[in-house]
Amino acid sequence: MAEYSNTTYSCRSCRNPLASGANLLSKSFLAKSGKAFLFSQAKNIVEGPKEQKLLITGIFETADIHCSICGQVLGWKYLKAYDIKQKFKEGKFIIETAKIVKEYD
Repeated sequence: MAEYSNTTYSCRSCRNPLASGANLLSKSFLAKSGKAFLFSQAKNIVEGPKEQKLLITGIFETADIHCSICGQVLGWKYLKAYDIKQKFKEGKFIIETAKIVKEYD
């Protein structure tokens, strides 16, 4: 995904930079509002409390993530996967595309 390395994904509400295009792992995820991206790292976020969620691919321990400036709920962080096939998601971030904008460096 080299074409995304010079991009930054920012909060749609306040333009707070949240993730680098270099950390974009997949565009093939779904969330509450629809399409979502999987990132290996995110910044300028606040994690909510841990909770268990039943998602399409199984049960996970997650924490909602919020913009550190405006408080907008952006998606979640995978804390623990109970299915061995889903362990690759642990520590990664789902950010809903409806909540972000793509900006170029």
